[in-house]
Amino acid sequence: MSLPLTLGYSPCPNDTFIFYALTHGLVPLEGIEIVERLEDVETLNRLAMDAVLDLTKISYHALGHLREEYCLLRSGSALGRGCGPLVIAPDPTTMAALRGRTIAIPGRLTTANLLLQLYGAGYDDVLVLPFDRIMDALREGRADAGVIIHESRFTYLDQGFVEICDLGAWWESETDLPIPLGGILARRGLGAGLISRIDAALRDSLDYARAHPGEPAEYIRRHAQELSEAVTDQHIQLYVNDFSRDLGEEGIEAVGVLLDRAEKRGLIPHCDLPLFLS
Repeated sequence: MSLPLTLGYSPCPNDTFIFYALTHGLVPLEGIEIVERLEDVETLNRLAMDAVLDLTKISYHALGHLREEYCLLRSGSALGRGCGPLVIAPDPTTMAALRGRTIAIPGRLTTANLLLQLYGAGYDDVLVLPFDRIMDALREGRADAGVIIHESRFTYLDQGFVEICDLGAWWESETDLPIPLGGILARRGLGAGLISRIDAALRDSLDYARAHPGEPAEYIRRHAQELSEAVTDQHIQLYVNDFSRDLGEEGIEAVGVLLDRAEKRGLIPHCDLPLFLS
C-alpha cells in the first residue's frame, strides 16, 4: 500500500511546470502517492501554519514562522534576480510619500509583504487581498499603492499603473544576493531518508518538464487563470531557473540573510533548527 502525502502548490505556471511530472506519475517515487492541492500562495502559507500539508510551496516569509514543523527542500524554489515584487500606484509618487498610506498586499505572510516591511518603517497600514485583486483595489481607490507579484508584473503597465519601487532590485542592491520568493517545505516528521527521496523526485520532475516542454502545456494552461500563452511563457522563464533545481550555496545564503534580517526586525521568531534535513 502506498503512503499518501499531501502536496500543496499554486496554479501559477512556474509551479504547474515544476510539479507536472511528479503529480502525473512520470518520475519514480516508489511507495508514495502524491495527493495534490492547488491554492493561491497565501492560502498555502495559512495551511502550512495549521500543519495541514505534508509537502507545500510557501513564501519564504512564511518559512520564518514554520521552521519548527517543516524543513526546506533544495529543489522547487522560486528565487532569482530581476523577479522581485513591485510597488505600483495609479500615479507617480515616492516610497517616502507612501508611509502611513494604505498599501494593498497579496498576503501578510508573503515575501512581498516581508520585503515591504524590511524596506522601512511606516508601511504597516496594509489591505490584504488575493494577488489578482490588487489592481482592482487601486482602480477603486481602496488603496493608495499595491505590491504586485506573479503575472501582474507583466500586465500592470498595460493597465495604466506606474512602478514606484522594485523591491527585488532594492534587495539585490542591499545584499548583492538573489531574492528568495518561495520554497518547498516538508514535514520534519517524515524523516531525512524520505525527504531526500522527495527532494530528488522534485528535481527529476523539473528536469522532465525541461526535457519535454510541450508535454505539460495543457496542464499549465488549465490552471493559468486565463493568462495568454506569451505571459505564461514569460512567467516560467522568469521564475524557473537553476535555483529552482538546486538552491546551491548562493541560494542558501540568500535565504539565510532574509531570515536573519527578519529576525532582527522582530518580524519572525528565532529558530535554532537547521533549514534542511536532507
